[in-house]
Amino acid sequence: MSYTIINPATEEAGETIEHLSLEQTDEAIDRAKRAQKEWAARNPADRAAALRLFADAVDGDVENLAQLEVRNSGHPIGQARWEAEHVRNVLEYYSATPERLFGKQIPVAGGIDVTFQEPLGVVGVITPWNFPMTIASWGFAPALAAGNAVLLKPAEWTPLTSIRLGELALQAGLPEGLFQVLPGQGSVVGERFVTNPTVRKVVFTGSTAVGKRIMAGAADQIKRVTLELGGKSANIVFADADLEKAAASAPYGVFENAGQDCCARSRILVQRSVYDKFMEYLEPAVKGVKVGNPLDEATEMGPLVHKKHFDSVSSYVPSDAPVAFRGSAPEGAGYWFAPTVLTPDSRNHISATDEIFGPVVTVLPFDDDADAMELANATEYGLSGSIWTRDVGRALRISRGVESGNLSVNSHSSVRYNTPFGGFKQSGLGRELGPDAALAFTETKNVFIPAD
Repeated sequence: MSYTIINPATEEAGETIEHLSLEQTDEAIDRAKRAQKEWAARNPADRAAALRLFADAVDGDVENLAQLEVRNSGHPIGQARWEAEHVRNVLEYYSATPERLFGKQIPVAGGIDVTFQEPLGVVGVITPWNFPMTIASWGFAPALAAGNAVLLKPAEWTPLTSIRLGELALQAGLPEGLFQVLPGQGSVVGERFVTNPTVRKVVFTGSTAVGKRIMAGAADQIKRVTLELGGKSANIVFADADLEKAAASAPYGVFENAGQDCCARSRILVQRSVYDKFMEYLEPAVKGVKVGNPLDEATEMGPLVHKKHFDSVSSYVPSDAPVAFRGSAPEGAGYWFAPTVLTPDSRNHISATDEIFGPVVTVLPFDDDADAMELANATEYGLSGSIWTRDVGRALRISRGVESGNLSVNSHSSVRYNTPFGGFKQSGLGRELGPDAALAFTETKNVFIPAD
């Protein structure tokens, strides 16, 4: 089996990537098991130094990684450079972990009691196609830092930067077999991560439907999982907010990466008394989003990743869709989709309930604080969101009331490598990033030593 890369901006075919078989996957798992033993036995300072060398290798390859992502995923070049630099930053951040993976000394009678954070062993990381580099690093960097080996299965459509990261790891001196990139089908490679008992944890980012299957399969071995799944996040705008600023920033809270973002604020909830004024500000902001050639430094939004996904997004905007206004997008070759704003009459409209995962946003009115929270929480998801208000007390009340793992006040920031990231409800299980992420790749071992 193999997959031929298609440039989403031009529809031109690129290199063909060979997929691993079940047997090859098992061989890679065996190599990882052997490499992990040596890696975990290393001096923590040596492991830290190795991760810093990996970060340096990524730093020296930022432009190449960015160009690969443009060609494979259609990301604008500026965004792709940020993504490559983010991988470097994540590696640098977790390079401090090996020397700071502290246990505890717990007061007990008759002796001393200490804990150790032991690595799990082999970890399988399954990444999505929307942010191939960045999301991969959220899994492999803390897992390696905690003393594990990592097997990374990239999405079939977008494997190029992951493959390159695997090459850079070896160039930086990481042991053979410790960090392997395994291109392949989810039904083969990904499924084997779930069923092979040597793999002690699976980290998955993707759809909620697939995440449920992975969680169910992992239950057979009581295998650890971290799941980062879907989202239908709300951007809540109150009447006392800076409406011009809220409207100007709203497109970038949902249309970044062409809306192919689990954190996308794909529902804009606006207090009814300022709804019309907000829409007046929003229209020029949406039409001002520059959609075009990803290699153009001025481009803010590129194409959708694949024809299949383009068809999926298009199905949510049929000819009779409640379109308020749209931006513009190139015509001709490429999977281009103009930024689109919908204003349905019903809160139960499919655009307000389904994760479209494209540059489509639904705007709905609300009446008061209680109505805003009820509407924001009227979804099976709970990943991110934004709250726009000048009232600090309201910002705190709404932040505590919204069922979401990552919220921003008067901004749209959700992901920083030094703060935890993850969702409520069906948006996932566990947390990635932040100071405690490496602990999720360890087991706590308790040891009692008697005094006599």
